[in-house]
Amino acid sequence: MRKMLVTGGAGFIGSNFVRHMRGAHPSDRVIVLDSLTYAGNLENLKGLEKDSGCLFIKGDICDQVLLDGIFDKEAVDTVVNFAAESHVDRSILGPRAFVETNVLGTLTLLECARKRWLSNAAKAKGNVFLHVSTDEVYGSLGPAGYFTEETPYQPNSPYAASKASSDHLVRAYFHTYGLPVVTTNCSNNYGPYQFPEKLIPLMIINALTGKPLPVYGDGLNVRDWLYVEDHCRAIDVVLEKGRLGETYNIGGRCEKRNIEIVNLVCATVDELLNADKTLAALYPLGKSRKELITFVKDRPGHDRRYAIDCGKIETELGWRALTAFDDGIRKTIKWYLSNEGWWKRVISGEYTKYYEVQYGNRANR
Repeated sequence: MRKMLVTGGAGFIGSNFVRHMRGAHPSDRVIVLDSLTYAGNLENLKGLEKDSGCLFIKGDICDQVLLDGIFDKEAVDTVVNFAAESHVDRSILGPRAFVETNVLGTLTLLECARKRWLSNAAKAKGNVFLHVSTDEVYGSLGPAGYFTEETPYQPNSPYAASKASSDHLVRAYFHTYGLPVVTTNCSNNYGPYQFPEKLIPLMIINALTGKPLPVYGDGLNVRDWLYVEDHCRAIDVVLEKGRLGETYNIGGRCEKRNIEIVNLVCATVDELLNADKTLAALYPLGKSRKELITFVKDRPGHDRRYAIDCGKIETELGWRALTAFDDGIRKTIKWYLSNEGWWKRVISGEYTKYYEVQYGNRANR
């Protein structure tokens, strides 16, 4: 029975991971810590309120006193650190929050684990600090090649730089103190509960509501896409079998240009609505969603291509992504169709202000 602290557990990937763990490992105790800023949402954990094996605590990973209390009271033996400011555009608008959360917050967590786990090595046997990171720390690829675990770090945005810094801290705590850590660097995730500033949920919601679909630059930027449930399985496998001190890249082996994604979302939304008169009446448009595509001025420092070589986790740990992209997109769109109340509540508040700032001042190309 593990006593697992999941930071950022009310966010997109974190909440999906908590749900996965409660199903796959019901004997574990999961303590969810989240500050419930714009992207953290208790609704993402709906249905777990009465689960005695799952405890939610509202709080910030920079709060040393709070973390000390959680580690002591709950006897935490496993940490999965999802907590992060994660949107590149927001890091361009305000980088300080990214350094505070992603760097200083990670440092605070590492110190809490070090003080307790390493003071009694016998009791700490089997403990794991898993740090969830991103492929963006590696920078930008040309038309060929892949990121591997040995690729040098070349972050090109304040967000990527803050995550790279936190990755280096995690590595340093292993080599300096012997803290039992492991790092995962994942490609772009998509799926249920994703905050609608990200590409896929933004396009789904705007396609449903008849709003412009803003595409940066020429739309030819390439990303490697990973369905969130596959990512959660991967983290579970790394916790169980990963080698301490190692890094594992997690990708979907699914490279897509942004404009391909937008076109597929439009076609799938049109297909699903045309096949259901009730849904068509809820989201009327009278034309193809592709006509909503609007090219906007590119963002500063926009990396051209990311692609993950995930051969290490496949070979060493036996994990593979199972969800084909077309199937994952269809499941994701159906989830947003079935959870209109969730995303309407999300976009009614702080997100609306952000959207106006981020896209309102970008002239059409």
